[in-house]
Amino acid sequence: MAQIVDGMIIKATGGFYYVQTENSLVECRARGVFRKREQSPLVGDQVQVELTGENSGSVTAIAPRKNFLIRPPVANIDRVFLVTSIREPLPNTLVLDKMIAIAEYKGIQPLLVITKSDLEDCGELEQIYHRAGFLVFTVSAQSGNGVDAVRYEMDKPGISVFTGNSGVGKSSLLNAVHPGLAIRTGEISQKLGRGRHTTTHVELYQMPGGGYVADTPGFSTVELERFDKIKKEELSGCFREFADYTGQCRFADCSHTKEQGCAVLAAVEDGSVAASRHKSYCAMYEELKLIKEWERK
Repeated sequence: MAQIVDGMIIKATGGFYYVQTENSLVECRARGVFRKREQSPLVGDQVQVELTGENSGSVTAIAPRKNFLIRPPVANIDRVFLVTSIREPLPNTLVLDKMIAIAEYKGIQPLLVITKSDLEDCGELEQIYHRAGFLVFTVSAQSGNGVDAVRYEMDKPGISVFTGNSGVGKSSLLNAVHPGLAIRTGEISQKLGRGRHTTTHVELYQMPGGGYVADTPGFSTVELERFDKIKKEELSGCFREFADYTGQCRFADCSHTKEQGCAVLAAVEDGSVAASRHKSYCAMYEELKLIKEWERK
């Protein structure tokens, strides 16, 4: 009788899935039934494996996921570290705010990491997100400043994902946090102003405290699960600093973009809500308005 064991997929590459079980790491293929269901196993999935050899087997079942992302392709995420550099490349707040909104929508804790703090003062950017209610870390992989604080959060139980535009220093930061990870890093392409894609697959690395962290490919456009899954009416709920004001607007269906008597707009005016965050919200709201309901299916 075939032996069935439970485990978690910690690496996926070339059609193979590497499942960490209680006793060993098992190299697996996925059963054809998943293709029929149009379901692909993801790194982070809790799975059942039918053993076919000493360290080989087939993924036969995937447990229900609490969340997942398409890019990076990881399931059951507890924290997402959104890495941006203060320079080379410059931070893109719209990209950051879109990633934060998607994380909030999916019930993933977003944490902001500002790298290359040795190149320029990060105070203004740090304050915007700290005041909005997020944990913010300013770090320098070169000097080691701020690395211990990031390591503390990564070490917590659960799965952490690091993501951000190419060239912001994700892999360099991970190597500074835990040199044993030995993740390859790439030189910044001066011509393109972004890093070369040095990370070719998704893999979870176990931290000494028991948590797992994924290093993932950089990207130049936001593809963290389809942003259009969020309805425009739900978007304000993805901006946590709006919560104190959304119930105080004059109109119940207020879009918080231009209405008279909007409490969110008043909070932007008096500086309680950062203007850059509200600008991102308005841009995202307009984007979502253009999506037809049938296009969400």
